[in-house]
Amino acid sequence: MQTDEDDAHPPSDLVKTSGTFSVLVGVTGSVAALKLPVLVSELLHLPGVDVRVVTTEHALHFYNPEEVSVKVYSDKDEWEMWSHRSDPVLHIELRRWADLLVIAPLDANTLGKISSGICDNLLTCVVRAWDTSCPLLFCPAMNTAMWQHPITAQQVHKLKEFGYVEIPCIAKKLVCGDKGKGAMAEVSTIISVIKQYLQPSSEPSPQT
Repeated sequence: MQTDEDDAHPPSDLVKTSGTFSVLVGVTGSVAALKLPVLVSELLHLPGVDVRVVTTEHALHFYNPEEVSVKVYSDKDEWEMWSHRSDPVLHIELRRWADLLVIAPLDANTLGKISSGICDNLLTCVVRAWDTSCPLLFCPAMNTAMWQHPITAQQVHKLKEFGYVEIPCIAKKLVCGDKGKGAMAEVSTIISVIKQYLQPSSEPSPQT
């Protein structure tokens, strides 16, 4: 899709507000997506933080967008927004709006896509267009057997090579009944990591 980006104007809900820190939450098709409303609520309690959500279609199976108190973008929004050359391209506008992207949860399928450079939905297009000078955090979540597959470690390592920051998964009894590593980090942990990036710009950034 070719556009004249200089002529495009961002949608009204993606106009940055002075003095705010814009957090974009990506959510994918893991059962941990059911924690999205809580994660967004906790983020909104942080001073000066503004939040938007990008969801995959499969993630919608696990939560109700009406329970999320901010705008949730999905694949259909990308295509409904663009019809003429001067129209904004949503994945570019989201990338421009966000100061930080956190993908929570990051399922095995999307992990594989990102590590390979595949961008076949709104979220993976945002990631492919991401400004790597800005923080991108990812929170893996999958069944223990999937986590232990040899390719998973390779793909996580690849994302770290890109400069992305892992918020490691944890061990617990999973919804499927298995016990072991693979559960998404607790919401409180994710919030704690994000808070590190809210420090004044004059202070050093967290080590990646």
